Amino acid sequence: MSTPARGTPAAPSTAPTTAHIEKNKNNNRNRGPRGDSRTVRLSKALAWLLRHNAVSQGIAIRPDGYVGINAVLGHPKFKDFTLDDIIKVVDTNEKKRFEILEDAQGQKAYIRAVQGHSIAVVDELGFDEITDIAQIPTAVHGTMFSKWRFISEKGLSKMNRNHIHMAHGLLGEDGVVSGMRQGSDLYIHIDTVKALGDGIKFYRSTNNVILSDGKNGDGLIPPTYFSRVERSTGEVIYPKPAA
Repeated sequence: MSTPARGTPAAPSTAPTTAHIEKNKNNNRNRGPRGDSRTVRLSKALAWLLRHNAVSQGIAIRPDGYVGINAVLGHPKFKDFTLDDIIKVVDTNEKKRFEILEDAQGQKAYIRAVQGHSIAVVDELGFDEITDIAQIPTAVHGTMFSKWRFISEKGLSKMNRNHIHMAHGLLGEDGVVSGMRQGSDLYIHIDTVKALGDGIKFYRSTNNVILSDGKNGDGLIPPTYFSRVERSTGEVIYPKPAA
C-alpha cells in the first residue's frame, strides 16, 4: 500500500465524527415523521384550521374549540381525507393535540385542538388552573436562541396565540412530549414560585401543556420571572455565570 510523500498532507478523513453523528441524530429527530406522509399532512392541516383559521375560513367554531367534522371534511383543504383519516390522526398523534367529541347518537361529530389557539372566541377550553406550586415545580418555554435579545428585554410573549406555552420539563424527560417545538435550542425556565406568588395565572391543558396569559393577563411574562436560561448545548446565559 502506498503512503503519502513526506510533507504531503494526508487526505481528510470522510468518517463522521461523534459531533456529526449527534448532530445528524438531532436533525432526524427534529424532522419527526416523513413530511409527505398522509397522516402528517392531515395533522398539519387540522392544526392550521382548528387553531388559527376556522373563523377566517367561514367554519363555525365553538368557544370550547370544537368544530363539526363534516364542516372540516367539506373544506377544500380536506377533500382527499375521510372521517377514518381524522380518527387515525387523533388516536396516533404523539402530542395528543386533538380531541373528538361524540353527538347524542354516539357519532364522532366534532373535533378540536386542545391548545395553541389564536382564535379569540376560543376561550372555554376547560384548562385546569394551577393554584399550588406542587402542581408546577417546573415550567420551561422552548424557543430559538435568535430570539433571546428580544425576550431578554421584553419577556415571553404569547405573540399571536391566546397563551404562552410551556412544558413541564425538556422534551423526552419524564414523559414530556408537548409544550415546545422539537427544534428549540433555547430553554427558558420560569421561577414558578415567584410567578404564582405575584398572581400570574398558569393552566394545564389535557395534553399536559403549561399555559399562561401573562402577568395581569397582558400576554407577557417579564424577564424578572426567569430563573435560568440555557442553550441546547448546556451553556447557561442567564443569570450570567460568575467570572
